[in-house]
Parts: sequence; structure tokens; C-alpha cells
Amino acid sequence: MTTAAIIVAAGRGIRAGGGVPKQWRSLAGRRVADWTLDRLRGAVDHVVLVLSEDDRAPWDEFRKSDLILAPGGADRAGSVRNGLQALTGLGVEKVLIHDVARPCVSARIIKDVIEALNTHQAAAPGLAVTDALWVGSEDTVKGVQDRSSLFAAQTPQGFHYDAIVAAHAAHSGGAADDVEVARAAGLDVHIVPGDADNLKITRPEDFARAERILGTEMDVRLGNGYDVHRFGDGDHVILCGIKIPHSRGLQGHSDADVGMHAVTDAIYGALAQGDIGQHFPPSDPQWKGAASEIFLRHAVALASDMGYAISNVDCTLVCEFPKIGPHALTMREEMSKIMGLRADQVSVKATTSERLGFTGRSEGIAALATACLVKS
Repeated sequence: MTTAAIIVAAGRGIRAGGGVPKQWRSLAGRRVADWTLDRLRGAVDHVVLVLSEDDRAPWDEFRKSDLILAPGGADRAGSVRNGLQALTGLGVEKVLIHDVARPCVSARIIKDVIEALNTHQAAAPGLAVTDALWVGSEDTVKGVQDRSSLFAAQTPQGFHYDAIVAAHAAHSGGAADDVEVARAAGLDVHIVPGDADNLKITRPEDFARAERILGTEMDVRLGNGYDVHRFGDGDHVILCGIKIPHSRGLQGHSDADVGMHAVTDAIYGALAQGDIGQHFPPSDPQWKGAASEIFLRHAVALASDMGYAISNVDCTLVCEFPKIGPHALTMREEMSKIMGLRADQVSVKATTSERLGFTGRSEGIAALATACLVKS
């Protein structure tokens, strides 16, 4: 069942201050919109980003991405309608509509809303009101309000696509959110549990709270890499970027740097982005004899682009000869330089296989690597 998300990001957000719309302000080192996009991108098949015509830089930036872009409308409802129209013809059955100013929405809420649409036409997160509610005039309490059946509305609000398209087409305008539009069309809306951390950034002080929430989250990724190259003719080997004299060379389409290949694959693995062969196919002649640091630099850049910092890497070379110990420090320094890390974040060590197997018979060299990545 095809699922899409519409992120409404065309507002001006003037109450939040900062001189620019709140979705483009910095939050914990990234823009608000970047946090919000990350929350939805991995959870649905298509993401529509609704942008103001005045935000030319984001239009230019995101036009090159996997996002579907739609122009903002005269009001929020108009922006949502434009987002819904942008999904025409894609076979979407479920659609989530989310405010860009809610960057702390959890994966649990998104999952709950999507799953609720299996049995309901509409679903949305709501947070039961627990505080006493007053009715007041200026600075004086005039009465109290029963809170027993009240919920604070949150997003993403989910709908069967065709149903919410029809509901918006029939609505006269002026709704507070898409749940109101859906109910006006006779749709029942199922409430899934909301989360106090799923705040909507509205006032300047909300940025500090959102930053505290995001600061408590930790996304740590581990990846493993393994590579083997056989010996052939030659007078040296290249291991972890260092040329070492030897009576034989390693065979491979590139420079056969088995250590660097294992580390590169460990980074790709942590990112769930395949392996070297997918990014640099051995069938492509341009990579014949290529320096393996090309592959490693690509993996490091990809990690950065996806918002991850490399915490450390550990590489073990398995061979009888050449002896790795005399070169290990130089290898660490070279690898750390290529990856932009400190030397103490890179481990290169060696072991033998006690003369067992192909490495024990000195037929080749194997390497194993682990990489730890942390969401930055």
C-alpha cells in the first residue's frame, strides 16, 4: 500500500522570531525543516514539501533531491490541497499531513498513524489534556473548563488519500487543521496517543525546548566490512593507504587495498548503503587501478551528507606476510587523514590465521573492519 507524506512548510512563522521563517532557522546544528524531513523520509514512499514561492533558495536546493515540491496556497488549507494535487497519479492510498514546525515527532507516532489507517479512514495523534483549564478575562480567572474529554491536536494527521482529497474539495475553508476538514466531510477520526515531546515550534522559547529534546536522542550505527585479495605478481602491496615492499602484489580491479576496502564497506554498511561494488562497479573500466582512497572518501562524504559523524573505525588485517606491526602507526595516520579523523579514532592491527586456510598458506590477505557512526 503506497504511503505519502505532505510537509507543510510555506508559512512565515513570524511569532518565532529570528528574522527568517522558523522552518529555515537553525536547531541543534541543522535547520528545523531538515529535522522534520528526516523523520518522514524513511517512513513513507513519497514526501511532498510545500514551499512558499518566496523561498527561492529552498526551491533550488530541494529540486535536486528525491522530494516532490508543491507551491504554498493562500492559507494552510490551500497549501495542503496543492500538496495533495502533487501526488496525483502516484497510486497513493494513505497520506500523512504534517507541520514542518514539529521536528521532534517520533517514529512511534508516525508508525501508529500509518497502521491506524488499516482500519480507519482517518487517524491523528492527540495528547490528553491533564492540566486544569481556566476560562479567563485578561488576568482574572472567570471559571473552569472540564478537561475530561479534551485532547491537544498534533500531527502528522493521516487519511485515506481519496477521502481527504474529496473532503478538501468540499470544504468552504477556515479549518484549524485537516482533522476538522475530514470531520466536516463525515469522516471518523481515530485518535492515537500523542507525545508531549512532539511540540510545535511557535514561540522563540520553543527552540530551546526542541533542542533539549533532540539532544537526548542518539542514533548510533555500526557497520561491518570484510574483504579479500589474492596475491599475484608484484613487488609491493598497498594496505590502508601505505605502500609496503613485498615479494608479491595483491590482485584487484583497483589498487587492491584490502584494508581500506573493508573500512569503506563498514561505513556503507552502517549507512545501509550497500557496498563498494554498488557505488564503484568493477565492470566500469574507469576504476581499474584506481586508488582506494577515492572509495573511502566517497563513503565518508556520504556519511556526512546523511547527517552522521564517524566516531571510530577498527580494521584487522589477516596475513602471514608482510608484517603489519612496523607500519600500523603510519597506516592509522594515513587513514585518519583521509577520513578527517584523529589518529586515536582509527585502529589498524593484524593477526595471523595460524597458517590455516588461504591466508595461512600466504595465498592472499583478508581484512575485517567495524565502523561506528553517530547522528550529528
